[in-house]
Amino acid sequence: MRAAVVGKPIAHSLSPVLHNAGYAAAGLTGWSYTRIECAADELAALVAGLGPEWAGLSVTMPGKEAALAVAGEVSPVAAAVGAANTLVRRPDGTWYADNTDVTGMVEVLTAAGVARGATVAVLGAGGTARAALAAAARLDAAAVTLLARRAAAVAELAPVATAVGVPLTGAAWPAAAELLGGANVVVSTVPKGVADPLAGQVRWRPGAVCFDALYDPWPTPLAASAAAAGCRVVSGLDLLLAQALGQFAQFTGVPAPRAAMAAALAAAAG
Repeated sequence: MRAAVVGKPIAHSLSPVLHNAGYAAAGLTGWSYTRIECAADELAALVAGLGPEWAGLSVTMPGKEAALAVAGEVSPVAAAVGAANTLVRRPDGTWYADNTDVTGMVEVLTAAGVARGATVAVLGAGGTARAALAAAARLDAAAVTLLARRAAAVAELAPVATAVGVPLTGAAWPAAAELLGGANVVVSTVPKGVADPLAGQVRWRPGAVCFDALYDPWPTPLAASAAAAGCRVVSGLDLLLAQALGQFAQFTGVPAPRAAMAAALAAAAG
């Protein structure tokens, strides 16, 4: 049986380390997990060409929204956020789309001490930002501010906020540093380098939590500035593990061996 992570760029992904360690620990001989370079507009053709030996795909940037279009069935959470990071092949050959980023984010933010009723600022408006809105809703966020480089992005995500039941306010990118400094929780979902200029501008709120969904390179300048200010910092590695556990169970039908997967990820990440 086969599975893979798909996205572009993808060479940096540590998902194969996680899943292959899980297969070994669970005694799933004959299972393998690889990387596939795939842009969003190439996903449909890729999925259509996969044979019955394929159990599932982990979908990362930029294909999370495109993943919904290739699925015959979509989970309620993936439908609500309009993005999927998980494609599972059904016995009849159709594909099921789910979003384990949401539960993963809730887990890591809760572990970091995020309290109910927090104010949340989200950088970016892609598939991971959509999951962040749903996670904020599950944590009963008092308010969510979305900071995007494109003015139209806030309008695009407004239906997501309505679907998950979270109050959303949009703000222009030039206001990012000021608004991040006023939030209890900052979630950065933008690509590598985009948030770097903000690192020296944010006056971090005491006790804030900074969650940067990146993990290559780590720490990012934004995360490093938050840590230097005494904030609690959550990395993309934390989310990578948390969301992978749900994927593993859906792909294989057996519980994920968390300890083995976490140890392999820690070793690979140094």
